[in-house]
Amino acid sequence: MTAEALPGLQRRTVLILSLGQVLGGIAFGATVSLGALLAADLSGDDALSGLATASVTLGAAAFAIPLARFAARRGRRLSLTAGNLFALIGIGVVILAAALRVFPLLLVGIIMIGMGNAGNLQSRFAATDLAAPEHRGRDLSIVVWSTTIGGVTGPLLLTPGEALGQMVGMPPLTGAYLFSLVAQAAALVLYLVALRPDPLLTALNLAAMPSKAAALGSDIDRPVTARYAIFAVSGSHAVMASVMAMTPIHLSHMAHRAGGDATTSTDVTLLVGVTIALHVAGMYGLSPVFGILADRWGRVRVVLLGQGMFVVSLLFAIFAGEHAAGVIVALILLGLGWSAATVAGAALLTESSTVQMRPRRQGLSDSLMSLTAAAGAAGAGLVLTQFGYGGLGVVALVIVIAIIVLSPLGRIREA
Repeated sequence: MTAEALPGLQRRTVLILSLGQVLGGIAFGATVSLGALLAADLSGDDALSGLATASVTLGAAAFAIPLARFAARRGRRLSLTAGNLFALIGIGVVILAAALRVFPLLLVGIIMIGMGNAGNLQSRFAATDLAAPEHRGRDLSIVVWSTTIGGVTGPLLLTPGEALGQMVGMPPLTGAYLFSLVAQAAALVLYLVALRPDPLLTALNLAAMPSKAAALGSDIDRPVTARYAIFAVSGSHAVMASVMAMTPIHLSHMAHRAGGDATTSTDVTLLVGVTIALHVAGMYGLSPVFGILADRWGRVRVVLLGQGMFVVSLLFAIFAGEHAAGVIVALILLGLGWSAATVAGAALLTESSTVQMRPRRQGLSDSLMSLTAAAGAAGAGLVLTQFGYGGLGVVALVIVIAIIVLSPLGRIREA
């Protein structure tokens, strides 16, 4: 592999990863939207609904480090394929659990879908394996942005999916998973066939050649900066996941209070689907803008921009959370804040690590990100029950303040 061939290979890699994220977004969007509703239905307890999002993130956390180690040995192509395979099996288990009405089995299936999501998360780092340092944020953000198409489409397929599910005899609230099965299988085939040569294995080979290593920015290691990047990404994800996990339940309660007995499941799924779709659009729609800003303004500044958006979002949740419009605005800003913080944070982590250290730290980052989000989502159900949607916003605000206060650590440059 010559240095002259790198830009062309990188463009092709970003294209394949982007297509895979479109397909993965369709599958994951339905899981996010339906998971809490299915958990509440099968368990009979709204306080346990947060376990759905917690299970997704727990699965991603458990699989992130093993998947990163597998990628370091065998490359991104096989690791991403493995993630898609677990997600496919998980979708089948969720449908079976809904048919049998077995709540623990539902959580097992959602955990497996989360294991597949560990691969989706790894895709953004795969986009940086061969990226030039000055374009790292942009390339990463393009892959993140591509999830918009699938991520927005997934929640909007809830209503037609439910109709299709009823036609073929699917259990209630699972019809949209038919679309997820097709999309997840297509992503698996795409990665297995098209992601050649493998970007991570190519980067590791180039890093072993002193004359070519500098092109990847592989000669700098800043562990303090890397640790702050991991904290900023995991904290931002925990804020987003905890608030988002409880929004479907909160909106369901609002719809029933407003409509009384006349409120139908279709009314609820439509309101939830539109809100989550707008939230996902916020998460991914402007990510290329944040990637370019991270390349031009600096990674830490864009992380702080994300925290500012979080603050405004949480203030809407606290003071306007009993109105549908207020919740929608809060969720859009929540998605935008997440996008800015995680795109810039992931770029900061990559550039503060050598090529050899990147897979290990990226796996640790994804694992901690998912663990903190799982804890936040699980606890969010209890907070919502005891203190309401506004109380949940106050608790999330504490994490945002911590990320802001510790931001000077992200600018430390070790020798």
